Amino acid sequence: MGSAMAAPLADNGHDVRLVGTHLDREIVDAIRSTGVHPGLGREVSSAVRAFQLEEVEAAFEDAEIVLSGVNSDGVEWAAERLAALLRPGQLVIAVTKGVRAERNGDLRILPDVLAERVPADVRERVGWAAIVGPAIAGEVAARRETCVVFCGTDQTALDRLAEAFRTDWYHAWTSLDLIGCEICAAAKNCYALGIGLAEGELERRGEGDSPDRAHNYEAALFAQSAVEIRQWASLLGGDPGTAAWLPGVGDLYVTSTGGRNVRVGHLLGTGLGFGDAAARLGNPTLEGAAAIKVFGEALGKLTDRGAVGEDDFPLMRHLYEVIGLERPLNMPWSRFFGGEPTRRVARSA
Repeated sequence: MGSAMAAPLADNGHDVRLVGTHLDREIVDAIRSTGVHPGLGREVSSAVRAFQLEEVEAAFEDAEIVLSGVNSDGVEWAAERLAALLRPGQLVIAVTKGVRAERNGDLRILPDVLAERVPADVRERVGWAAIVGPAIAGEVAARRETCVVFCGTDQTALDRLAEAFRTDWYHAWTSLDLIGCEICAAAKNCYALGIGLAEGELERRGEGDSPDRAHNYEAALFAQSAVEIRQWASLLGGDPGTAAWLPGVGDLYVTSTGGRNVRVGHLLGTGLGFGDAAARLGNPTLEGAAAIKVFGEALGKLTDRGAVGEDDFPLMRHLYEVIGLERPLNMPWSRFFGGEPTRRVARSA
């Protein structure tokens, strides 16, 4: 996604410097030699110059906007690099989604984790923001119509960032609900993985070739996911209404239509344990699975503290049982939507 985001910037005439991590050397070499990004399979604009990690200082020279696109496991690593590179007046915007948990179960958004290692005198004079909403990297690189939200706490900085990226195909809104937006973006990866369980369940039952799919199953999970995303946003101090548009249900929809999170959910639905399912996919970075473990462990601590009720978040609790504890799938349908009314059995007089 970090590479894909060069497309709207280049279209707007900006000079873009793409810096790879130590894991991206082959990508940087390929862009330099062929002009094509091997992961995206698309030509990179001539306005974009690729840099290896050792050249990062040259790439940062006179930079006005810094975009962080590392995966969720690399946020602390990126924060340490940024601590030595950022200068007052720069704007930093993150596209990585996920959460961290304190020992007591309190959850933190990744932009805060990214910022905390930057010296205070610089951190306070740098603008911090994030991008959320339904955006698949390949589609952004292909310049497909995309609608996103730039979120942060400084409206002036958000307006400047949105204007830098906004094109006639990349449409940007802004929101001051940074916590709500980021929690929606992190949670939807978890729930999209859950929605992937439906097709796997069909295969496990030997009905993978049936013309009757599991869309009812998927729709019910989607609806419960939307309920819980709204509850997460509210619990952590965000606006629950944020879950109702692009950062929440919009992003949940696009993520649940495909990708690694859905594929691992599919494999889990067939009856595989999480370890085996991840190995089957080559053990890629699974943002949804990683976030499920964080949310799930936090839920236990938050419940013990009385911050949430035992009946709250039934879907996330079960996803944690399946992913974190590798227990068998047994969807708790009757616990959804506040609890299903007890079924009465009619008796003859």
